[in-house]
Amino acid sequence: MKAVVQVVKNASVSVEGTVVGRCEKGLLVYLGVAKGDSHETASFLAEKIGGLRIFEDAEGKMNLSVKDTGGGVLAVSQFTLLADVRKGKRPSYSGAADPQTAGELYEYFMEEIRNRGIPCESGVFQAHMEVAYTNDGPVTIILEKALP
Repeated sequence: MKAVVQVVKNASVSVEGTVVGRCEKGLLVYLGVAKGDSHETASFLAEKIGGLRIFEDAEGKMNLSVKDTGGGVLAVSQFTLLADVRKGKRPSYSGAADPQTAGELYEYFMEEIRNRGIPCESGVFQAHMEVAYTNDGPVTIILEKALP
């Protein structure tokens, strides 16, 4: 599983011109599910992302998590994070999980975020989406949880 996590002032995702998910101050998380990922992988990333101390405290130091700030998460599925471009110029997505497994683990990841007391909205799995956001900082972190 791979996640790109961005601190945002606001973020929204639209499908066919209709906003389907949004968050104000919080995290925009692009999530790619790989072959071999499991509920354990999704739980690990939800715990890690929910606890990342990447928001500034009153002294301007990155000491607060999204939960500490009362912020939320906008999770957007993105299989293209699993692109392999080592050969040629056309990315291979052979490392991405099949759509059924990926959809299930994407939903489970969001459930795990919510179980930690963090509001979480989403895009629409397998839909063509438009994402709008204002990155704050900018702060962007890439997380990857590979099989042991």
